[in-house]
Amino acid sequence: MSSILEKSLAIIELLADHPVGMAVSTIAARTDQPVSGVHRTLQELARLGYVRQVQAQGHYVLTIRMPAMGLGFLSRAGITDVAQPILDALAVRSKELIRLSVIDGEKLIWVAVAQGAMHGLRYDPGQEQGVVVHLASTSAGKAWLSTMSDEEALARISAQGLVRDTEGTGQNAPRSLTELLEQLSEARKQGYAVAVDSYLAGMAAMAVAVRYRRTGPVLGCLSIAGPAVRMTAQQMAELAPDLCDAASELGEAAAGSKYFEANVRTFQAGGSVDG
Repeated sequence: MSSILEKSLAIIELLADHPVGMAVSTIAARTDQPVSGVHRTLQELARLGYVRQVQAQGHYVLTIRMPAMGLGFLSRAGITDVAQPILDALAVRSKELIRLSVIDGEKLIWVAVAQGAMHGLRYDPGQEQGVVVHLASTSAGKAWLSTMSDEEALARISAQGLVRDTEGTGQNAPRSLTELLEQLSEARKQGYAVAVDSYLAGMAAMAVAVRYRRTGPVLGCLSIAGPAVRMTAQQMAELAPDLCDAASELGEAAAGSKYFEANVRTFQAGGSVDG
């Protein structure tokens, strides 16, 4: 990492994944920075109100300032106001985890969630809000890729990487471009993309693209996820109409969101939002 800003953001992103805080030496090791430099950066971030030191352990934690900024942005942009009631209703019907991801430039980002599973096994990824979606191994990523030509989909996979080299990745994650293209073809045929034992071992998900006013440019993807033992192929087929209806409802409601409207204008001006 070359710039002070890049080093600072690396520290902030790391602390966002560890709400109980981390020691300076651990932060330095995880971000590949010298301890002295990390300490100076943390002192400056503390002065600005973005981190604080937990005196008992000497660990540093994020303050609520940055999360509050993110929530404030989502609210002012109209994303949560528009999406949350629709996500909540689908969660009640499906009794599984519902997630909305939105296109942000060249990336797909998870931004909103609703949990419908109240008892027994449930998928509850508390740390994935704001995370860039791995396209090849997730149902949301494949739903987005399936709206593109194979050539464009391959270009995006080339930029991000086919394999998510992370502990916990399921054994069914695609290991070749040929396998991935076959899955995208299947998603186009059945109207929704699936990922079973792929992004995470033991989990299954299905997703569809959310289009502005049903037929316009793609704004993001809506997914249903849960334990693979419960989210079977039959269960997905039964949930597909509800998922598609909710995605259509989101597409219609998107006109009330400043963020989605801005993305549509970008697309109409020849920008990067996909259609």
